[in-house]
Order: sequence, then structure tokens, then C-alpha cells
Amino acid sequence: MKQSIIYALDFDGVICDSALETGISAWKAAAKIWDDFLTPLPPDYVSDQFRQIRPIMGTGYEAILIVRLLNNGETVDAIMQAYAYKTQQVMDASNLTVDGLKVLFGETRDEWIEQDLDQWIEMNPLFLNIAKKLQNLSEQGVWYIITTKQERFVAKILQANHVQLPPERIFGLDRKMTKEAVLVDLLNKHQGQQLYFVEDMLPTLSRIVNNKQLTAVKLFFALWGFNTEQDKADAKAYAVESIQLEQFL
Repeated sequence: MKQSIIYALDFDGVICDSALETGISAWKAAAKIWDDFLTPLPPDYVSDQFRQIRPIMGTGYEAILIVRLLNNGETVDAIMQAYAYKTQQVMDASNLTVDGLKVLFGETRDEWIEQDLDQWIEMNPLFLNIAKKLQNLSEQGVWYIITTKQERFVAKILQANHVQLPPERIFGLDRKMTKEAVLVDLLNKHQGQQLYFVEDMLPTLSRIVNNKQLTAVKLFFALWGFNTEQDKADAKAYAVESIQLEQFL
């Protein structure tokens, strides 16, 4: 008998609480661009502020721009109110490109992993009891990860937490596909089965809601992840089901 429900899960903010590691990696990367990043690790206040801004960040490389703004003395509120404008200003001022920042961010993580894998894993904890949930999903059948993170980093974190998932079921930044495109492919691959997608970023869910090809996907908004109180309120207007971690488990 075929598995009736196929789970597709976002990674950062659904499976992994990566805010601390992302901020530290961004700081290390920023220090390669600008010479006023004087400490090897971000001050605690920067890490705290970064966590507050993290819900509006789309892809990991943007973290480099966020810590640049924080190190310049910008406030959390100021950054969040004009996020696209301010991050673009940083890129323009230093002649940065998206592709270049993505490479730099990945290479910086690779260096940290090579120097101290255990520390890097420790900074990427899974949310409470998530590992057991994923192990159970693996025993039950097929499931997927759809993320904007580079796939090799997802694989290392899963492996360290004894979660088995074949590489071909991790759809990350390397695939150069939108989450919507991945979901369309999965719907076609698993015709006749219910596809569940769990995501913590409301803008992503809103794009999927408005995609006529994806009306068959059951959408879940992960309230434990990287989202704001405004996101939680706004989610009620969408055809998504808001769930707490306990419900997901």
C-alpha cells in the first residue's frame, strides 16, 4: 500500500534553530569584506538583534548585509522597516553581488566546519524533539526538505542528529529552483497522494497560496519558527493552518 501523506519540510525555522550559527557565519564572512569587524565572534547584542531580524531574511547570504547594518549602528526597527532598501545600499556601496555573497557565505561555513565541526553543529540545534519526529517519518516512508540553505550543510546537520535522508530528497539552494517549482515537481511525482508542506516564512506561503498549480498542497505555518507577531496575525487571512511545535510532533 502506498504512503498516503508525503511531508515536505522547510529546514531553518522548522527543523533547525540556526539563527545563532547564521549570525556568527555572517560575521565571519563580513570580516573578509570590511576591516571594522574587529572581533572573531559577534557581540552578544548583535546576535540578539540578528535573531529579531531573522524572520524577514529570505536567503542566508543576506545575513552578511544584516550584520553590516548592525555593526554600523542601525537599529532593529530601522532595518526591518526599510529592509530591501538598506540591504541594497550596502551591496551598492561595496560593489557586492548576490552570487558573490552566496559563495562567500558557503565558503565561510565550510572553513568553520573544517576547523571545528562539533562547534558548528552545536550552534545549529534542532528544535526540541524534532529529530525523533524525522526519524519516525523516515521509518514511515518518503519525505523531503525544501530550503534556501545549501544542501551540504543540511546533510551534515541531519547526519549529526542521526536522521537519515537521501541527498536526492534535499532540495536546497544548489538546485536553483523556487520552493513553488519544487512543490509542483513533487505533486507530479506523487500523484494521488496528499502533499503536506510545513514552512515558517509567511511570504513563501503566500506565494504558494496564489499559485494555481499548488492548490492541492496542504499548507502549515510553523509558529515556532522565524516569524513575527504580525506574521502570526496576518496568517489568519490565508488558506494555511497555523500549528505549534507540539501539534507538528
